[in-house]
Amino acid sequence: MTRPVLILRPEPGASETAARARAMGLRAVVAPLFNIRPLAWQPVEAAAFDAILLTSANAARHAGDGAKAYLRLPCYAVGEATAAAADQAGFHDVRTGSCDAAAALAMAAAQGARRVLHLCGKDHLPVEHPHLLVERRMVYEAVAAGALPEPARETLAAGAVVLVHSARAGALLASLAQHRSRARIAAISASAAKAAGEGWAQVAVAAAPRDQPLLELAADLCKIGRPGETEWE
Repeated sequence: MTRPVLILRPEPGASETAARARAMGLRAVVAPLFNIRPLAWQPVEAAAFDAILLTSANAARHAGDGAKAYLRLPCYAVGEATAAAADQAGFHDVRTGSCDAAAALAMAAAQGARRVLHLCGKDHLPVEHPHLLVERRMVYEAVAAGALPEPARETLAAGAVVLVHSARAGALLASLAQHRSRARIAAISASAAKAAGEGWAQVAVAAAPRDQPLLELAADLCKIGRPGETEWE
């Protein structure tokens, strides 16, 4: 039996990651640490902005009717998943940033934007650009679990490779996880790895902050054994 891969991110992203993992031959266990829910928010006059910034697919999914006024503005999305969600939400001109929010803002500035509306989550990293005025509206929140789901507890004790998709997820995992000495962390960024804390068998960071490089790292970690471990093929 192969070492399990534990996926903690919220749905529907968790199931999307699990499908990719299984296509790679990995044994995926889904146990989200957060539930996503929309927030009431007040839209701003669309004419005041040159572009929209989306740093999470959840913003596109949960902005609701308030986003309709902005659908014809250029929409700068961080990552392919966010771009796909923006397209599905009805944005007409979706432009995918290559790396992170800073890169997306740099692209917007280079293409002539001066004022950008950032639709984001309640817990977000504020991003700025010297040539842009960025205004934010929080359109969703991720509600943290009060305890590890049972599948997560069992999988950790069995020596899982744990995917950590954010620093907030890493910090919550560190506060809730008891049995961690056999589990390995595959983190999407250095900040996510640091937030996961100490006591794990191994902590490694993906080559790029995207789902596919994270899964490739997890596949490598699944192959690593240690003295005394014989139950994994």
